[in-house]
Amino acid sequence: MRRREFITLLGGASFFRSKIASAEPSEKVRRVGLLLGLAEGQEAASRVRALRLGLRDLGWSEGRNIAIDYRYGASDLSLISRYANELVGLAPDVIVGNSSPVLAALRRATSSIPIVFAAVNDPVGQGFISSLAHPGANITGFTFIDFEIIGKWVSLLNDVVPNLRRVALMFDPDTSPFFGSYLRSFKAMKHPFLGEVEAAPVRNVAEIDSTMAKLGRETGSGLIAPSDVFVNDQRDMIIKSALQHGVPMISVYRTFVVGGGLISYGPDISDIFRRASSYVDRILKGEWPLIFPCSHRSFMSLSSI
Repeated sequence: MRRREFITLLGGASFFRSKIASAEPSEKVRRVGLLLGLAEGQEAASRVRALRLGLRDLGWSEGRNIAIDYRYGASDLSLISRYANELVGLAPDVIVGNSSPVLAALRRATSSIPIVFAAVNDPVGQGFISSLAHPGANITGFTFIDFEIIGKWVSLLNDVVPNLRRVALMFDPDTSPFFGSYLRSFKAMKHPFLGEVEAAPVRNVAEIDSTMAKLGRETGSGLIAPSDVFVNDQRDMIIKSALQHGVPMISVYRTFVVGGGLISYGPDISDIFRRASSYVDRILKGEWPLIFPCSHRSFMSLSSI
């Protein structure tokens, strides 16, 4: 074969291969919505990172076969509602939601798009699902804490704070309405702690500081900073006020201890988000969330200064 004929033949083969490659369908990109109740920041970033790592381990990579639309609600109910509607309007294959206000907004916005919640308290009591074993409809996911943990928080504070007489449970009733019923359930049970456990509802920075000042004036007082998006978003201010007024505090989040709080005890929320990726994976592969049971088992961790 002559050299010119050989080069022509080789060029034709290369062209033919490129035409075949261009004709092959590219991998379909699936769309995921993610709505957090928190403001964008370090805590929110750790949850996003855990979900993305979980998806990566299951073969889903942004820019290749998955696109994630991120929204951060900043514990603002109107903003959360707006973002829920925005995400539904994008028609994603599945939406991941975190916190009670977020799940409530997503539930109002769609009954057809699958929703996986991560770290939501009392989803049955709040009416989001029918039961943990059979959630029903288009919603399933991973719960965070049960009301029994209040007893553990009180017990831990009682162990380290001499003469503890009263403990205040601080939460925003708009973003965490379930804590009222949690506290009533706790009081209905018998506990070794002989002091008072009372609700401390707060809706703004001024109410946080006045509550902390009141506790600081009452000898033997302590504070619980539970799982609430408003409390979490105001973490730095709450820690500063607690230190200023000399109020010992326990929180569900380890970041409170890192910032100067006394103790934290609660589930590993990053682990919950990473595990939530398994439900996202199953939905993207064609399963319907109706058949997924909700999970409430998660690693509990204790941290202290």
